[in-house]
Amino acid sequence: MTDYLQVATATATRDEAIRLVEPIVRGQLAAGAQIIGPVVSAFWHAGEFGTGEEYRILFKSRSDRYPQLESAIREHHPWDRPEINAVAFTEFSDEYRDWVDKTLG
Repeated sequence: MTDYLQVATATATRDEAIRLVEPIVRGQLAAGAQIIGPVVSAFWHAGEFGTGEEYRILFKSRSDRYPQLESAIREHHPWDRPEINAVAFTEFSDEYRDWVDKTLG
């Protein structure tokens, strides 16, 4: 069985998010992406506590595309060390699965 994933990252601006998702979705490494934001993040960076606005990106993909998807995120992301994580779906509709499979081939 193929694992279906939601792969997440974030950018500082909406424009950066759009520039990041376009080559990935066009390249069919993800069936689609949602850009959510701005969201407020609280974090530790360089030993200091901080807060800031970010744009959350959620890619819809499969585990067989993950290595290439992660590589493309790193290649196109404006940050040197972006957050990249994936969550596998345990339940989803047949229509969603069919759409992902048809889109990714």
